[in-house]
Amino acid sequence: MTTLPPPLAIGPHTVQPPVVLAPMAGITNAPFRTLCREFSGGKGLFVSEMITTRALVERNEKTMQLIHFDETEKPRSIQLYGVDPTTVGKAVRMIVEEDRADHIDLNFGCPVPKVTRKGGGSALPYKRNLLRAILREAVAGAGDLPVTMKMRKGINDEHLTYLDAGRIAVEEGVTAIALHGRTTAQHYGGTADWDAIARLKEHVPEIPVLGNGDIWCAEDALRMVRETGCDGVVVGRGCLGRPWLFNDLVAAFEGRPEDFHKPTLREVAATMHRHAQLLGEWIGDEARGVIDFRKHVAWYLKGFAVGSEMRQKLAVTSSLAELDAHLSELDLDQPWPDSADGPRGRTSGNNRVVLPEGWLKDPYDCAGVSEDAETDTSGG
Repeated sequence: MTTLPPPLAIGPHTVQPPVVLAPMAGITNAPFRTLCREFSGGKGLFVSEMITTRALVERNEKTMQLIHFDETEKPRSIQLYGVDPTTVGKAVRMIVEEDRADHIDLNFGCPVPKVTRKGGGSALPYKRNLLRAILREAVAGAGDLPVTMKMRKGINDEHLTYLDAGRIAVEEGVTAIALHGRTTAQHYGGTADWDAIARLKEHVPEIPVLGNGDIWCAEDALRMVRETGCDGVVVGRGCLGRPWLFNDLVAAFEGRPEDFHKPTLREVAATMHRHAQLLGEWIGDEARGVIDFRKHVAWYLKGFAVGSEMRQKLAVTSSLAELDAHLSELDLDQPWPDSADGPRGRTSGNNRVVLPEGWLKDPYDCAGVSEDAETDTSGG
């Protein structure tokens, strides 16, 4: 039997059960967070998609929409991405002064080339002094707001950074650390290294360590806690097309496996409609909301007997009526199929890591990183 972890303390906020929605660019916007929160009964922590600090400081229009939270979201949790300590500090102070969030998470885990080629995301912790400077500015600017960070093991197996980064985080006053048990080079391929999560937990016993990687169902979350001793879990791709996973996670951590949710296709279709409707209301345009929802269709329907022709139709819908009409043609009484479980989203691995020239020569030399390394928009 799994010994369940105690409630997770993120500064003044208690997260019980200790379950966190991972920030995902283009995915964890307000509508998706609303869905996940509804299924969880409001329990857990739900983090915004990535917000670029320069775009926030410059009040980029898209970025200002992305940091808007529903009144029911408590605590409000923002993930920031930045490479320049000064800009990160300005962004954090802006959030505090304008009361825009209750918790700030820093992104040092993104492996995509457009981020790492500028020295950002999962490339950044290799530069120890730069990491320290960013964390110091963020914690100083945050005041009473807790600052956490999400990171990977390192750039590749020859350049691991997570233990050094964990120690730096503790020294600079970071409240908690989430570790994705993969390197940048792995992207989303292979199997997450949960042993690394256990090693980090032993290395930084002063603060909570959250595990991330390959949690596809509630049982995976319990197994991660049991095997690593982590203080909580961060779920990313596992909830794509499965916002009800948060119902199962809460039930699992509360010892109620009988309450796991295995929806019929009819229930899935109803959730799809609600997701698309919420997106339309959030964007302020039904058609644009449905178009944005298209990326979720394959994830929701994975494992169900739908047919390639219908999948193609659903991939080009542009209204709620059209979406409903297509879904109504399906056998909505289909029970939850076993083949619906397992990996979704990006699964590619062993991709070449794109880094700034000479990045790996000296882990303590921060030359070549400036605030222009940030993109001017948020959300990936």
